Amino acid sequence: MTNSKILFRELVAAISINVPRDEVESMVYLFMEKSLSITKSDIITERSVQLKASSDQQVDEFIKRINEHEPIQYVLGESEFYGRQFEVNRNVLIPRPETEELVRNVIRFSEQQKGPLRILDIGTGSGCISVTIKLEIAQSEVFATDISKEALALAQRNARFLNAGVNFFYNDILTEKIPVKELDIIVSNPPYVTLHEKLQMKENVLHFEPHLALFVPDNDPLLFYRNILVKSKEAMKRGGLLIVEINELYGSGVAALCNEFGLTTIEIMKDIFGKDRIVKGIVL
Repeated sequence: MTNSKILFRELVAAISINVPRDEVESMVYLFMEKSLSITKSDIITERSVQLKASSDQQVDEFIKRINEHEPIQYVLGESEFYGRQFEVNRNVLIPRPETEELVRNVIRFSEQQKGPLRILDIGTGSGCISVTIKLEIAQSEVFATDISKEALALAQRNARFLNAGVNFFYNDILTEKIPVKELDIIVSNPPYVTLHEKLQMKENVLHFEPHLALFVPDNDPLLFYRNILVKSKEAMKRGGLLIVEINELYGSGVAALCNEFGLTTIEIMKDIFGKDRIVKGIVL
């Protein structure tokens, strides 16, 4: 038998990355609950537990991967988004709390409309946006695209696991037309980190999350927004909502681009940290 609290302290002590102690403790709590079936309550009450024969190997692998700066979400193979667990791996970005505000805005817009809506998520990654929208707006018809076949396969697994009827398409928004028409909403969290910002990024993001989903050229930071706007002109209905996540440095630039393409009621919205994070507008 093993004392839960002693094991917890040993794992915390074994993590050598330079992050605050409470962050290390949170990772250890998650690992022990998800991988060893030891809850936080078990640890606090110092409950004795019987570990499986494979547990030593799991513990060693956890310590090694965390000390190499691999995100805990990839180590565990899952991440929470909008109250649900999504499978994640290194082919997709880890869902962020800020991105949940995209979904909330889509839901609010849908509540003001009549009848079922047709909604497209461009660059779906893990499927966290498209799957969540389908589950929260059940009567909607939801489509999702990505250029990564590995990401699409993962998104489809998440949709099946969560019983969300999303229609997935392989599509390159930079070179191809949008594969569906008569859309009421287009939502996207496209690549928006410029290459010169690499120096400011944390190791766990830079070395593990997919660069295909992160980076844009320094000389064209609005590359994806421009292409989304160009392609959306023949894919969206009048009065439809276009809403995108943005780099905090380019909020005014994305808003100006939306105005150039004829959108109205354009708004720049801040995230939970007070940074410009979303631009939305209505198609005329």
